Amino acid sequence: MKIHIISILAMVMSCITIAQEKPIQVVFDVTSKNVAVHETTVRHIAFVSEAYKTSEFEVVIYSGALNMLLKEKSTKADEIANLIKKDNVTFVVCQGTMKRYKAKQSDLIDGVITVPDGILELVAKQAEGWGYIKEAQ
Repeated sequence: MKIHIISILAMVMSCITIAQEKPIQVVFDVTSKNVAVHETTVRHIAFVSEAYKTSEFEVVIYSGALNMLLKEKSTKADEIANLIKKDNVTFVVCQGTMKRYKAKQSDLIDGVITVPDGILELVAKQAEGWGYIKEAQ
C-alpha cells in the first residue's frame, strides 16, 4: 500500500514538472490607477517569470495605469526595472495614453516599450494565441 501511494505521488509530481516546462505566453492588461493593482501585477509577473522561465509575459499598460511605468510616480519602479531585465518579461505602454497624459519616453522606467495602441496590442497578442489576464481589484 505504501509503495502504491509513493508511486502515485511520483507520477503526479512528474506530471506537474512536465506541465511547468511547457512554454506559455500570457499578456496582462492593466488600466487601473489603483496602486494596489500595480503592486499585485508586479508580484504576479515576478512569480510567473521565475516559475516559467521558458515562457513569455507581457504587461500592457494604458489609461489610468500610466503612473505604474513613470520613473517619478511608480511605487514599483525598481522591481519593474529588474523584471524588464529578464528575457521573458516585457512591459509596454500605449502611446495614445502617453500623449493624453503628456508623458515622454524619458519619463518611463528604462526598458519600457511603447506601442501605438494598448488595446490593439492586447488583441494582436490574443490573435497570436497568447493567454489573457485582466489585472484588477
